[in-house]
Amino acid sequence: MQSPALFPLFYLPPVSYFSALNQQDFNVELEKFEHFPKQTYRNRATIVSPNGALNLFLPVVKGSKFHTTVKDVRISYDFKWQRLHWLSLQTCYRNSAYFEYYEDDFARFFEKQPEFLFDHNLEILDWLLKQLKKKVEFKFTTEFLKAPEGTADFRDRSLFKSDADFPAKPYFQVFDDRNGFLPNMSIVDLLFNQGPQAKAYL
Repeated sequence: MQSPALFPLFYLPPVSYFSALNQQDFNVELEKFEHFPKQTYRNRATIVSPNGALNLFLPVVKGSKFHTTVKDVRISYDFKWQRLHWLSLQTCYRNSAYFEYYEDDFARFFEKQPEFLFDHNLEILDWLLKQLKKKVEFKFTTEFLKAPEGTADFRDRSLFKSDADFPAKPYFQVFDDRNGFLPNMSIVDLLFNQGPQAKAYL
């Protein structure tokens, strides 16, 4: 029998997020009604650059940071963050083994302008799971509630920020000759460096 689990929805989630999904067969509910928390992976991703870890911030419309349910948070296009993110990804992963394999399909997320952060993140997550050959049937919360007894709650903002809860063995990364291995980067780091082997790694 599947165990129920509550998950937040992130932008280009870290490897630890997928490690949590992979721990067991969860009956996953994605949280839609929490108040949008600041300084989390809901609108931030971390990739590997020549100078170490690089954070990519997805801006939201002013006012979304205060008591707005996450499903209602709107993406801001006041500056060209999509171009910045895509150029950063190209610069950091152009020499990785599999970037060109995923590039054309992945680029579409940086070309259109969805209104809501939740919808954008969900579309990316669906794409990532397909690349990882992992089937997860999502449900969505209908209100914000404390996790019922027996439910795994992954909504805590302190989770997924380090590799401590989901320790990972090193894999080859671009720039590891400069940085060494950087754990718990965005899943795209694993995907662009390991390609189809990413599923086996998780």
